[in-house]
Amino acid sequence: MIDPAYRAPAGVARAGRLALVAGLVALALAVVGAYVDPRHFFHSYLLGYLLCLGVTLGGLALAMVSNLTGGLWAVATKRVFEAASRTLPALIILFVPILLGTGYLYPWSDQSVVASDELLQKKAAYLNLPFFYARAAIYFVVWGALAWALNAWSARYERTADQALLRRLRGLSAGGILLYVVTMTFAAFDWLMSLEPHWFSSIFGLLIVTGQGLSAIAFAILVTTRMAEQDVFRALLGRKVMLDVGNLMLAFTMLWAYLSFSQFLIIWSGNLPEEIAFYIHRLHGGWQGVGLALAVFHFAVPFLALLLRATKRAPTVLGAVAAWVLLMRLVDLFWFVGPQSSPEHFSLHWLDIVTPAGLAGLWFAVFAWQYRSRPVVPLAEIGPALEALGERR
Repeated sequence: MIDPAYRAPAGVARAGRLALVAGLVALALAVVGAYVDPRHFFHSYLLGYLLCLGVTLGGLALAMVSNLTGGLWAVATKRVFEAASRTLPALIILFVPILLGTGYLYPWSDQSVVASDELLQKKAAYLNLPFFYARAAIYFVVWGALAWALNAWSARYERTADQALLRRLRGLSAGGILLYVVTMTFAAFDWLMSLEPHWFSSIFGLLIVTGQGLSAIAFAILVTTRMAEQDVFRALLGRKVMLDVGNLMLAFTMLWAYLSFSQFLIIWSGNLPEEIAFYIHRLHGGWQGVGLALAVFHFAVPFLALLLRATKRAPTVLGAVAAWVLLMRLVDLFWFVGPQSSPEHFSLHWLDIVTPAGLAGLWFAVFAWQYRSRPVVPLAEIGPALEALGERR
């Protein structure tokens, strides 16, 4: 029998405190680097910010998916997704440096650059700072409203088991997933694609959304497998729930690879000057090595590992694969952001390590605090999930 008041073990709180200290130290070093090289600092900051945002919004999306699908995999991971979504207020605050660094990040924010570029003049109705700020506010309002309603109704349903609340959660989730995909698509255009404002891709938004889902499921697997020895999780993971979440991570890995290759194939075969420059920068000067590493270590290695049932049945092994996937998500974002600051040759600045590490430390500290604030499993959903499992058998 699972204790209704069961919280995450004290080790989560200790990890959160250590992450907070390490994050503050790393960000203190990053601030020093900002005075020395502000341009590189803001690119590194954007890199770390997008990694943390990916887990947060991917968690929000997968929490909504779990409301629609149910199942034991959702019971085991839902509280991780919800806690990740509740870190959004911290990320709203952490977005301020990006607003302050637009001049270093986005060429279209410089009026002198726009005045000498005919294509940017045609895009000026969309790519201008007031509209950029307004769109960012809209994104955060939509995401914040979804996260608040999702968590508030979920907690209320946990207390009351009111089926009307469950129906409301499912209705919110169905529409919320659509809102998330639309808003994140435009946010991807604004915050990533416009780093190189001549470039465009209709697949790019969905590619970023898929990457966020992959980040969130990998993080949830990492958290739950680290607690596999706890009674509450041994009871769940012993039912081969890890096979389901491992398959979900495999599906996201395959979809990410498919979209990445499709985007490359379409743009390369089209060979249009305004599109091909994106890959020209990333396939020369040493950046091609990063692209090759992504093909091998972001797709091939996790894909082959996750094909094995033994990998997905062993919590320790699956957790190691999830940690590797999270690392490669950072490399993938680096491949998008890095060449904009150093298009001629590959460059790995110490800020590219310190700044994302600092932001990740702060983010995890907030996550750990949120994760310990509620029971680690949605108890009201365990019974229906077990019944459904019995019916399938």
